Amino acid sequence: MKNVIVSVDRRSPAERAGVQAGERLCSVNGHAVEDVLDYRFYCYDPVLRLELEGAGGQRRRLTVRKGEGEELGLSFATYLMDKARSCANRCIFCFVDQMPPGMRETLYFKDDDARLSFLMGNYITLTNLSGREIQRILDLRISPINVSVHTTDPELRREMLRNRRAGESIQVMRRLAAGHIKMNCQIVACPEINDGPALARTLRELGELYPAVESIAVVPVGLTRYREGLYPLRTYTPGEAAGVLDLVEGFAADFFRKHGTSLAWCSDEFYLLADRPLPEKGYYEEMNQLENGVGMLRLLQSQAALAMDEDLSALAPSPFAVATGAAAAPFLRALLEQVKGRCPALTGAVYAIENRFFGETITVAGLVTGGDLMEQLRGRNLGQRLLIPSVMLRSGERVFLDDVSVEEVERALGVPVTVVDGEDGFALVDAMLGRELSPSPAASMPEDGEYYRYNPPGGRR
Repeated sequence: MKNVIVSVDRRSPAERAGVQAGERLCSVNGHAVEDVLDYRFYCYDPVLRLELEGAGGQRRRLTVRKGEGEELGLSFATYLMDKARSCANRCIFCFVDQMPPGMRETLYFKDDDARLSFLMGNYITLTNLSGREIQRILDLRISPINVSVHTTDPELRREMLRNRRAGESIQVMRRLAAGHIKMNCQIVACPEINDGPALARTLRELGELYPAVESIAVVPVGLTRYREGLYPLRTYTPGEAAGVLDLVEGFAADFFRKHGTSLAWCSDEFYLLADRPLPEKGYYEEMNQLENGVGMLRLLQSQAALAMDEDLSALAPSPFAVATGAAAAPFLRALLEQVKGRCPALTGAVYAIENRFFGETITVAGLVTGGDLMEQLRGRNLGQRLLIPSVMLRSGERVFLDDVSVEEVERALGVPVTVVDGEDGFALVDAMLGRELSPSPAASMPEDGEYYRYNPPGGRR
């Protein structure tokens, strides 16, 4: 049964009012509660009139008084108070379709849920929204939402998403824009499919929706070695990556002249693929596409520089090694040399882990597995400690994608493993210098939602 309360927080407004576990929340201030969006929206006010239903079907009403915006203090069986909505598309680049067999069942679930877009930043395609759901987004002012666009050409979008409704989504975006709903957009670029003139059209038409469209990220498709029977795709060559950069940067420069914002940016991977230097930090403005790897390395570098802005010459840290994905390894080696320049006693090495689990074309650190770490680092000079970025692990846990634990890696390699926030330059430099690290805050990930993290369009994370 939906909306059944499984626990009531101690000393919470709900407990003080007499709400009991096992009851079902039916309505708040006369508004029916269907899921977590209704719950959060209608429970913001300081005075709440709840309608509750007991296990025997009897209903009662009570009033809760609390601070405006204060949590009510109720927990439900699932984060959404409902089932996550699965994806209705069969995208030609879908990363989940490229997963190896035998992994956890949650990693094969494809979500495409507008509620998760608003609450957790997931990207959605808009193809499974009913008219009622679109109206609810407008009525509840659910904003911003993150949209996987890929192309605004209706026919091409139908072909790429393999969904007959996919071509309607640009009209949905126009309706949302007219209702002042903010949108951040993602384009997974596939060579010779939705780049070139198709990409130019997409950028132009999304630009016409500014300021409702707040940002656009262009990321390269991620391909694993598990593609038997799937659409024939390939990775970008350095020259093709440079062409995408030229197109997007040209659009961005023109848009900036007219509107004072670049609006569109390429992910760091395109710069690495094209062997081009990363733009300066200011180029990325508010950096609101970090989750797509846009400006992440430049931010890391700028934070690291601030962390080194003191006399480090007297420090004598224990020797260490850093493990990362193949894409970021050259960048981290250069950063390590900068730290060594400030701390002469520092001894360290950066190892690029080849992704044999998913395939060599996957080069991001977030998809490196414990098995690959153990196989490739066994017998290497790791010093007295191994640093790994937190993105390699399941959120809030010490387990890699292949179910290998950090402790297993420590036993196999004979050194302690330090998990570092890989997106925090301060934390990275502190870890290199052997300074005590503050515990990373746990991500706001529901226990029932592992698939929310490992369902990245294009295999980005």
